[in-house]
Amino acid sequence: MHLPSNLQDKTALITGSTSGIGLGIAQNFADQGINIVLNGFGDAAQIEQERQTLESKGIKAIYSPADMSKPDEITDMVNMAHEELGNIDIIVNNAGIQHVSPVEEFDPAKWNDIIAINMNAAFHTVRAALPAMKKQGWGRIINIASAHGLVASPFKSAYVTAKHGIMGFTKTLALEIAQEGITCNAICPGYVRTPLVENQIADTARSRGISEEEVINDVMLKAQWTKKFVTIDQVAGTALFLCSDAAENITGTHISVDGGWTAA
Repeated sequence: MHLPSNLQDKTALITGSTSGIGLGIAQNFADQGINIVLNGFGDAAQIEQERQTLESKGIKAIYSPADMSKPDEITDMVNMAHEELGNIDIIVNNAGIQHVSPVEEFDPAKWNDIIAINMNAAFHTVRAALPAMKKQGWGRIINIASAHGLVASPFKSAYVTAKHGIMGFTKTLALEIAQEGITCNAICPGYVRTPLVENQIADTARSRGISEEEVINDVMLKAQWTKKFVTIDQVAGTALFLCSDAAENITGTHISVDGGWTAA
């Protein structure tokens, strides 16, 4: 994907980027010369291998193990990024977890974890990074929401609540920073076949008492009129577009990448 050279040597902090969508965005950004702050959990050796692979593209890449449910660790991550890479130019709030259960059986601890990581973490990350971003007069904030930021599905009360909250945060923040050279937008993917979705398939099958094949065909892809999973590269390409000069006047809105799900 060709983009203006203004992205060269900028730095992107991508939460939840050691696997899935976040890692795919990191890889696509690195191809454009953007330095990367990786964040997330996982096998230490594998994460280091991914970091080195990113740096082989000619950029700088660092890793923070910050727990996105802990505001102090988020602040430490932002400070580390400033110290090691300079200002943060791009924030991609991507960290997320999922749990599928009817409301009356929903574990309150899991509810709190989902709200903390899927919604509150975006606030804490932006709050810590925004003063320096405003000072430099340029920035891109991209919140990875979901089709579930626009519509609901049963058994996902915490996730749907958090993603709807992210949509409200996106709009409010965009208005506050509209004259600062900074944009804030959300991307709303449909089902992307990531490790998170793989776990959802099994959880949903158990919750609904149906087979995993039925979950894929009759639950997940039933809503996506293309009958195809969204790819990680399609989400990453949308994020790159939102960072480009062409998207300078796009703020406070969302782009759905959902195979027609929310058109119906």
